[in-house]
Amino acid sequence: MTFSLTDYQQQLEQKHQLTLDEFGEFDINRIDVFASPPEQYRMRAEFKAWHSANGVSYAMFEPGSRKAYDVETFPAGSVVIQTLMPKLRDHLNAHEILRRKLFQIEFLTSTKGESIISLVYHKFLDEQWQASAQNAAQHLHARLIGRSRGQKLVITDDFIYETFEVAGKTYQYQQLEGSFTQPNGFVCRDMLNWAAQHSAGFGGDLLELYCGNGNFTLPLSRNFNKVLATEVAKSSIHSALHNCSLNQISNITFVRMSAEDMVGALDKVRTYERLKEVELDEYHFSTVFVDPPRSGLDPATNAFVSRFDNIVYISCNPISLKENLQLLYRTHRVERMALFDQFPYTEHRECGVVLRKRKN
Repeated sequence: MTFSLTDYQQQLEQKHQLTLDEFGEFDINRIDVFASPPEQYRMRAEFKAWHSANGVSYAMFEPGSRKAYDVETFPAGSVVIQTLMPKLRDHLNAHEILRRKLFQIEFLTSTKGESIISLVYHKFLDEQWQASAQNAAQHLHARLIGRSRGQKLVITDDFIYETFEVAGKTYQYQQLEGSFTQPNGFVCRDMLNWAAQHSAGFGGDLLELYCGNGNFTLPLSRNFNKVLATEVAKSSIHSALHNCSLNQISNITFVRMSAEDMVGALDKVRTYERLKEVELDEYHFSTVFVDPPRSGLDPATNAFVSRFDNIVYISCNPISLKENLQLLYRTHRVERMALFDQFPYTEHRECGVVLRKRKN
């Protein structure tokens, strides 16, 4: 499969057909396909700070090599990223203290127009740097963060807010710098609506593993009586709790635990201090939602998931998803599958699967 910056629809159809071919053994003959905007879709971007006699500029490395390419424009970037890039470059080149020993530049933006710029250095950031950074933040109308070994200096805030409309309701999300967020805001909105639509009639309670900042948890909570959601990252749990309060949702309990530990707790293999105020026996789970890392579900978690009547599985890696489905397909049928094109012009594919327990 090859990609260029032209013929996006043809490239998307290639991904669609490849996914149909790969997952045909699970009796899948239809896939819901969600396209990305062809430009201005990335809410996050990361660049190497490239230093030369002409000053600092943006660069990216060729995948799998150390060869760097100068980046003059970045059409994939959000409108805010594309607006900030030249302004920031010019400001850095006019202020040596901000430019010196800078090696990485990161942008985090939202569809609302909010932004954070993170500048990463090979030097200690002193009071003189902070004063110059405050001036830069005001000039750029952006939040700004400086990072160096053992340092994180926040100018104003280290988070932005994003909003998504799901099933006619608007949800607000705090997105923390340095924590995971979906890179393509437009496709993320499609993912949320798809998951909410195809779990709408399940009822009962929901268990979610790998919940992050509550991205899926908040809209899915409308479909269930109660939700128990787990995440191992402390910063993500803090944002999830904040987002739950921000959206005035009262039927979600977030717990900072790994998926493996939650499986052990539910199976009563051992008890955990973090669950001392959670009455696990009061939950009547009909459904499990998982959005695991690229490695997919480990064998024990996959076997555990197979015990639920309904499974909603979002995957960033078709290879690990297919491996997990080899087991899940023995007990469940695939009711719905989707292809979410988070990364146009690449081979990356994001998939969603809804599975229902087979009736004997």
